[in-house]
Amino acid sequence: MEKFPHKNNVTVQYKSYELDPYAEVTPTKNYYELLSNKIGISLEEAKQNAAHIREQATTVGLTYHFDTIQPTNTLDAHRLAIYAAKQHKGNEMTERILKAHFTDSEHIGEHHLLAKLAAEIGLNIDAVLDFLQTRKYTKVVREDQELATQIGVKGVPFYVFNEKYAVSGAQPPDVFSEVLEKVWEEERDQPYLQSLNSQQPETTYCTDEDCDRNKD
Repeated sequence: MEKFPHKNNVTVQYKSYELDPYAEVTPTKNYYELLSNKIGISLEEAKQNAAHIREQATTVGLTYHFDTIQPTNTLDAHRLAIYAAKQHKGNEMTERILKAHFTDSEHIGEHHLLAKLAAEIGLNIDAVLDFLQTRKYTKVVREDQELATQIGVKGVPFYVFNEKYAVSGAQPPDVFSEVLEKVWEEERDQPYLQSLNSQQPETTYCTDEDCDRNKD
């Protein structure tokens, strides 16, 4: 984004995606045990997997503590992010929740913790607590999840540009720059794009191995 000459025209919007919608709020197993059971690997392999992610995070200034991370159900955290977005603080709320989970090893399934985090970014703590007692925005979370399934999302991170191009997984900055440039060029050529409205758009999915272009 910093290198993209038209970055002021780019809007980043987070969408909800629960890796495990059926997770317990307070599971009895730790992160490694849950990962081991979910994808069918040994505990040692799960720890190696986490160590690799931790090393990658360090290279961009992030600190992850998988040994003390507290797995939980993230539905309320997603609902809170949507609530904050309605008050123009969605990105700040999401970043604060991510830090609380991955770096600070806090329990982001607990309402009082979520309310405290919300207060830190300027939201009213009492209003947030009242909101969390409801089921508001649960439908929005589920709709995001359903849309993700429809477009082939199977994990995170996953980025969609202008509802047309997608980048999946951890990719080099050049991949994002290329997609941003392509989208910018197409946005400037709207008359041409509108003349193609009878054709089905192409969607490009990039993974760590390659890119596939599929017709929607």
